[in-house]
Amino acid sequence: MRLMRRSRTLAVAAGAAVAALALAACGGGAASSGAASGPTSSSAGSTSSSAAYDAGNTTIVNPSTAKGGTLTFADSSTPDSFDPGNTYYAWVWNFSRLYATPLVTYKSVPGTAGTQLVPGLATGLGTVSDNGLVWTYHIKQGLKFSNGEAITAADVKYAVERTYDKTVLPNGPTYYQVLLADPKYPGPYKDPKGNLTSVTVPNAYTIQFHLVAPFPDFNYVVAIPQTAPVPPDKDTGANYQLNPISSGPYMFQSYQPNKQAVLVDNPNWVPSEDPQAAQLASKVVINLNVNANTIDSELIAGTLDIDAAGTGVQAAARARILSTPSLMKDSDDALSGFLWYTYINTVVAPLNNVHCREAVEYAANKTELQTAFGGPVAGGAIASTVMPPNINGYKSFDDYDALTQPAGDDTAAKAQLAACGHPSGFTTGMAYRSDRPKEVQAAQALQASLAKVGITLQLHGYPSGTYFTDFAGSPNFVHQHDLGLDAGGWAADWPDGYGFLDEISNGNTIVPAGNTNIEELNDPVVNNLFTSSTKAASTSAELAIWPQIDKEIMKDAAILPEVYAKSLLYRNPAVTNVYVQSYYGMYNYAVLGVSS
Repeated sequence: MRLMRRSRTLAVAAGAAVAALALAACGGGAASSGAASGPTSSSAGSTSSSAAYDAGNTTIVNPSTAKGGTLTFADSSTPDSFDPGNTYYAWVWNFSRLYATPLVTYKSVPGTAGTQLVPGLATGLGTVSDNGLVWTYHIKQGLKFSNGEAITAADVKYAVERTYDKTVLPNGPTYYQVLLADPKYPGPYKDPKGNLTSVTVPNAYTIQFHLVAPFPDFNYVVAIPQTAPVPPDKDTGANYQLNPISSGPYMFQSYQPNKQAVLVDNPNWVPSEDPQAAQLASKVVINLNVNANTIDSELIAGTLDIDAAGTGVQAAARARILSTPSLMKDSDDALSGFLWYTYINTVVAPLNNVHCREAVEYAANKTELQTAFGGPVAGGAIASTVMPPNINGYKSFDDYDALTQPAGDDTAAKAQLAACGHPSGFTTGMAYRSDRPKEVQAAQALQASLAKVGITLQLHGYPSGTYFTDFAGSPNFVHQHDLGLDAGGWAADWPDGYGFLDEISNGNTIVPAGNTNIEELNDPVVNNLFTSSTKAASTSAELAIWPQIDKEIMKDAAILPEVYAKSLLYRNPAVTNVYVQSYYGMYNYAVLGVSS
């Protein structure tokens, strides 16, 4: 998060962010109050175009306002949840804009302008009090849910309240619990008569957030889907995801968990009030638990429109696309903003010894890991830091010789094993997402390279949809099954050090389920640096903190960076209004149509 002195204007922040995002971040945004054009507009840097390789990175491919047809997605697993208040997968945040509108959102346009914040439900970006503690948003009047009920500020407040109960809604970030003034509020399920006093509703169309300390980029927090309104009398807790009441262009017609969801037009959606989305397809279908290679085959055959995960095609399809001009013109090599990496747990023995963790850092063969994720062209560059290069505040360093000895340094690894009392190596488990072929290959590559120095990895594959709730994201499960290593991928909640690093390394983010600090790092130095960032006297002082945190995480050997990710995306030629949205690092699902 770009923290700065309150005297600095949002316009200044916007300019700095756009300059820093020349490579286009996957999950971030520059503050901007400019109104967005429609999904087929030709704003600066986003002129419409016909199909061509990489055209979707900067232009709208196949622009059209035609309505009708069925837009079909597929995912190799399941969502963590279709509940906008209970999801942390990037693709679900993207997909949720079809049926859930938060207070603030991101401008629907190609190129770096797609990282700019614009109004969603709100009439504009938030205004903040002189002391920086109260953020106020005004909601557009006349908006309705798909069931015909009026959308009010109370529905947004309730949406935030329900995210406090992590036993019912374990997924999603924990910013409100940390930033707002009553962090011990238990949520409406445990205390139905309670009240989150740090969120107030002065009238039906005004909502205010009361913070414990100034947090100048709070607009980024309310842009997360957790502020999509939820009518309290329609909330069914963990089952709300089966039929979330829509505030976007589509609504759920049906949802069979693990199989398929079907969305149809929301009759109460007003296009003029939601210019960042479109209602072009007559129906949106998403098929779940489809084999990843099958997804690629169906995309190329034209029987499927979009791979929902948005992380790129698998090895066989990648080779075919890049060697076939007629297919290559319908693909985009997108800088996703993700880091592919492995968490190295700081609690599970013997990895609770830093030297054992450093042995993993040195022994890993980064070239093989890069190959597993697609190679240098369509997979990405070898990583040596936690923050990717497109994050504001990034600085390059290489503490474990990932760049100078990418095949691994076995001599240094063995020295660290001796220092941690395991000169012959040790055995530990590794979790990974079994429905993601590239992650499977990366886990196998890491297993092979660590074996050379005596570290035996016992591989355990789990489904993506429950990976963070039941397996890698459950500290108890990790401890009980000795999962010393856990595969992961991360993109920034917004494109600077706070937005990238906080949820995966700040000690206050460790939770019993839906945990994203899977390495369980609780380093006082790191924690204090996050606190210091909120008090930085200038933007430059704040930016200087992020590489310090990055260096400290690597000093702790708590994360094994692998690849600064790119994704080879394939677009069915029948899909209209296709372009890569810089914030998500994948196609903008909110505006797509399909030709008949």
